[in-house]
Amino acid sequence: MAKHDFYDLVIIGGGPGGLSAAIYAMRAALKTVLVEKGVPGGQVTMSDEVENYPGFIHISGAELSMKFAQHAESYDLETISQEATALDPGLEYHTVTLANGEVLKSHAVILATGGSPRKLDVPGEREFYGKGVSYCATCDGFFFRGKTVVVVGGGDSAAEEALYLAKLCKKVYIAHRRDELRASKILQQRIFDDCNIEMLWNTVLTDIKAGPDGVEAVGLQDTVTKETRGLSVDGVFIFIGFNPNNELVPAGTRMNADGLVITDEKCETKSPGIYVIGDLRDKFARQIVLSAADGCTAALAAAHFVEAKKSAGPDTCELPADLDQ
Repeated sequence: MAKHDFYDLVIIGGGPGGLSAAIYAMRAALKTVLVEKGVPGGQVTMSDEVENYPGFIHISGAELSMKFAQHAESYDLETISQEATALDPGLEYHTVTLANGEVLKSHAVILATGGSPRKLDVPGEREFYGKGVSYCATCDGFFFRGKTVVVVGGGDSAAEEALYLAKLCKKVYIAHRRDELRASKILQQRIFDDCNIEMLWNTVLTDIKAGPDGVEAVGLQDTVTKETRGLSVDGVFIFIGFNPNNELVPAGTRMNADGLVITDEKCETKSPGIYVIGDLRDKFARQIVLSAADGCTAALAAAHFVEAKKSAGPDTCELPADLDQ
């Protein structure tokens, strides 16, 4: 293995948390590499509007993501466009394996892998994905200009995406299983003020039907009366939360019932030198600013960890014996 394959820190995931961690790690002079299989920015890139990140009254998710990435790259951050397939913790160093077979070894690892859209798991959802079923309004909303769609969910994401779709679509329904939204009050008010949006309270989707040209209708059920009915729509947008991407989390790591990792205040797991941040970490709220804060915390903690590890070694200028070849 080449010497350049050993790092002080490997960051897996290039969302706000991972990029923030990279900025602080580079400023701490850690030999750092960021591994990201997709577009830098993570889920933020799918947001049409971001209005709650300090310093920006209004900015698109794509633009904010670009600014995060540009800031990190300004420090000559090394990046690898690959999927990380395994993380093996060790006593001397940790090992990260990539999809192309490359192996990275480092003193510390920050997991910033976020989450993936949660599925309804109703008939037609998987079959018609990309044919009228979507999990990203800003990605696919253009294709439904002047059409009728239904948004499923009741949180901030569902509200934000419904408001975006209301600018493009003839009609937007929001199907929510409860009788009140969980979204922030300001988003709720915008929903109620938009004459192009109609709420379907106490309603769940039972199935999705499609024809040769894509989605044509959905089945609905009232959660109170249990009555069912059909609704003609051209598209279905699902925003019911995210499942944590915890496949790389080492065995034995503490997690809650939802699969979110439990860490200490430094974002460190029970494995010394392995940190978990952002939407993969168990915490009170999930916001861009909190993911960025996690990145800062973990990178500073990793810097202290790496410094202590090197200071404890026989020669701070040498790599582990099996890598100095």
